[in-house]
Amino acid sequence: MACNSGVTLVTVPSSDKFPVQFQGSAFAQKVLRLFGWQYAFLGLPEQQGVIIGYPHTSNWDFIVMVLVKWATGLQIQFLAKDSLFHYPLFSPWLRKLGGIPIDRSSKNGVVGDMLALFAKAKNEGTYLWLALSPEGTRKFTQGWRSGFYQLAWQANVPLCAVRIDYGKKTVDFSRCLRLTGNEDADYLELAKAFEGARGFHPQQAAPIQPIKSSSSVGSTQAP
Repeated sequence: MACNSGVTLVTVPSSDKFPVQFQGSAFAQKVLRLFGWQYAFLGLPEQQGVIIGYPHTSNWDFIVMVLVKWATGLQIQFLAKDSLFHYPLFSPWLRKLGGIPIDRSSKNGVVGDMLALFAKAKNEGTYLWLALSPEGTRKFTQGWRSGFYQLAWQANVPLCAVRIDYGKKTVDFSRCLRLTGNEDADYLELAKAFEGARGFHPQQAAPIQPIKSSSSVGSTQAP
């Protein structure tokens, strides 16, 4: 994360397409500018949804995305192993960042539990955006895990494709779509959204295609 020049794009008033707005931190914006990072964020289209960040190839992604989260004021939640919440000092910090403990032994499965959370949020009219890494790992894989797709499709919420591009040092939230249930067509749209995005370790970026055998929701490391 070497320093270079760059202008951080602050949150701007959105059109009707992005009615959910936030107030970001000026200090976080300055830190991003110091490290040469820019972000594009107009807001969110609805009160509930799923965010996926790609490519996820390094622990630096977490640091960059936490800074962007603070700079935009974006409120997001992410999944983390329930065992991480057993530590007295670490647990409150993790929850404050947006961590949700998951029990992988749940009879409903992780996707089922998350669908229940989205159903509750919709019924109550409360805010819920869940951030996931579709690869589920920083290492190279043959494609993406299916959980994020199942979750966004079955919950009937928008999916925002966030480009984490180390080539241009930009994070772009502007591409949001509704899944159609036609997996081939939807993955083509996702491939267009992420076209040209370069990870910290480009050779570890997974191809944008589903891994049919996996039903895991995704990474527990998204901020």
